[in-house]
Amino acid sequence: MTIQHYNNFYKGKKVLVTGHTGFKGSWLSIFLLELGAEVIGYSLDPISNKDNFSLASISSKIIDIRGDIKDKEKLYTVFAKYKPEIVFHLAAQALVRDSYLSPIETYETNVMGTIHVMEAIRQTPSVQSSVLITTDKCYENKEQLWGYKETDSLGGFDPYSSSKGACEIAIQSWQRSFFSSSNKQTIASVRAGNVIGGGDWANDRIIPDCIRSIESNIPIEVRSPKSIRPWEHVLEPLSGYLLLAQKMWDSPGSFNEPWNFGPHLESVIPVWDIATKIVNEYGCGQIIDISSSDHPHEAKLLSLDISKTFFKLGWKPKLNIDETIKLTVDWYKRYQTENVYNICADQIHYFLSK
Repeated sequence: MTIQHYNNFYKGKKVLVTGHTGFKGSWLSIFLLELGAEVIGYSLDPISNKDNFSLASISSKIIDIRGDIKDKEKLYTVFAKYKPEIVFHLAAQALVRDSYLSPIETYETNVMGTIHVMEAIRQTPSVQSSVLITTDKCYENKEQLWGYKETDSLGGFDPYSSSKGACEIAIQSWQRSFFSSSNKQTIASVRAGNVIGGGDWANDRIIPDCIRSIESNIPIEVRSPKSIRPWEHVLEPLSGYLLLAQKMWDSPGSFNEPWNFGPHLESVIPVWDIATKIVNEYGCGQIIDISSSDHPHEAKLLSLDISKTFFKLGWKPKLNIDETIKLTVDWYKRYQTENVYNICADQIHYFLSK
């Protein structure tokens, strides 16, 4: 039975999710299914059979399509065939360290891939609301204490961050050129913090690194222990994306701008502290500092100002940092013995009840 939230807005809606096999995409797919939507997924294969997408058997519950957003002809064909009404674009090369190894592919995927998605939207009259996900790292990072606002300068030191800054510039151009307030079709970009939760097994992310080490009974190696990040459970920004798409549908042209979806200030803490909380919640694990000047550059201080999102959208985070850690560890403690789709659905219901 579907849950009664967002005024049943998503019930029966045809929603296309790019990157649905990824960590955030898989959670969004389940969220949409629980809201009664018809989900069409377009993505590359999941990274492993331990991914949330695979373990939750999402492919059997949606229209599951394998494709690369760099393949514009296939992408256009999918849009033309399924005629989605709402689009969430999450497909990306999402790792900073990988972007140093493959900078060209990072730009091809993140910038040109997003342009292909926007052009597919533009050619598909059925699409009314589209939310394009970038990152908090799209800002020109000045290592400042206060959070970045949506009007702050875009930039990025590493290829990943800079590709997302370029992506934001492209989105703004398409908004002004093709998705004006007089157009029923609307697009908006969204920027979230460091998103954590069950089912993420990507390399070079602190939570998967912690869990892999705990399961293997080896020390957790932390390469940037003092780096400060805005940690939030995956359901926090996803709930904001869903709210934004609904508001864009109800009031075309009023919300087609960038939006930050970050956590409470008390959730902006160092990497070492987040690893310590994971170990304490899990009940075991050892952390060691392997920081070195030889590691590629990564921002040391990063947070988001969510004032605009609070006042104009009426959205705010629901979970404190300890609740975020508890939900995350709960998934990893249960995934080997329980139905993973049900674990995710239970956490979604719990989140919406708060």
